[in-house]
Amino acid sequence: MSQGPIGIVHLAERAPQLTGAEMVAALVPPPQFRDATFDTYRADPAFPSQQAAKDTLMAFSGVGAPAAKGGFFKRAKRGPEIKPGVYLDGGFGVGKTHLLAAVYHALPARRKYFGSFIEYTALVGAMGYKNTVDLFRGADLLCIDEFELDDPGDTMVMTRLLGELVASGTRLAATSNTPPNALGEGRFAAQDFLREIHAMAASFETLRIDGTDYRQRAVDGHAVSLSAAEYDAATADAAASGLASDDDFDALVAHLARVHPSRYIRLIEGLGQVGLRDVAAFTDQSAALRFVAFIDRVYDAQLPIRATGLTLDRVFPDEMLGGGYRKKYLRAISRLVASTLS
Repeated sequence: MSQGPIGIVHLAERAPQLTGAEMVAALVPPPQFRDATFDTYRADPAFPSQQAAKDTLMAFSGVGAPAAKGGFFKRAKRGPEIKPGVYLDGGFGVGKTHLLAAVYHALPARRKYFGSFIEYTALVGAMGYKNTVDLFRGADLLCIDEFELDDPGDTMVMTRLLGELVASGTRLAATSNTPPNALGEGRFAAQDFLREIHAMAASFETLRIDGTDYRQRAVDGHAVSLSAAEYDAATADAAASGLASDDDFDALVAHLARVHPSRYIRLIEGLGQVGLRDVAAFTDQSAALRFVAFIDRVYDAQLPIRATGLTLDRVFPDEMLGGGYRKKYLRAISRLVASTLS
């Protein structure tokens, strides 16, 4: 039985490429949600909104919900309109992506796609707007994870794209940490785009999911920082059985500016562990946001992170955490803590 590649690689030396066709082929749930189902979603009884969202999504997917006294389907009759989309709004680590993947797997569909918001906008950039619309037109389902509008261009592109797809019969399912009618707040002149934002929001039934971040239920809230000797030992151990990356933090952050975020998944391809030396706090918001996108891909791939220097949950300074991207940074912190403990 042949063994895969082993050794140490430097991500700052990788220059991955990704074609439009490869980007489309990658529009499936990430590895940890490849087998996600409604049965494996464990709703916390302390937060009834979790079970309520699960029941609604089961009905949306056509698999029905468990019969309850009074009848779940009786409740459905009260709704004056069945919207073409469902939108899961909630905090970090409450299972939104699991439920989104469960919708993807459960809905009997000939053509369905699952991707992060950034993957869809990157696809438009790679293929052009018209070709992207033509590609998705006629699709039965589009799942969009971590829906967020960071700039006016994305607002216009995604609202137009989703509007055209809904008009052609495509159903939508999305997750975010921000209700659809509040997208863009604090980041750009959202009032200039309210018409587009509200038109998009009208396509969704919003389901609020409350709960405690499962990634931090049993941890102290801090990422792990290793000594230089501990880091070297962890890297050598990982490199003995697979590929481990080893990069200076500042060098990797600088390299992320030269790689389109849609290619970050290729940047970490084949890795078994990510290593970061001399972690330091961010001073540039653009660099911080690129790192958030990178950590999303690392987390999706379920890669452990080993690091030295500042603990990774402290890389975003207070002035960033107090700004319009607060929710993005908090999600990244949650994932960084989990990744250094795995």
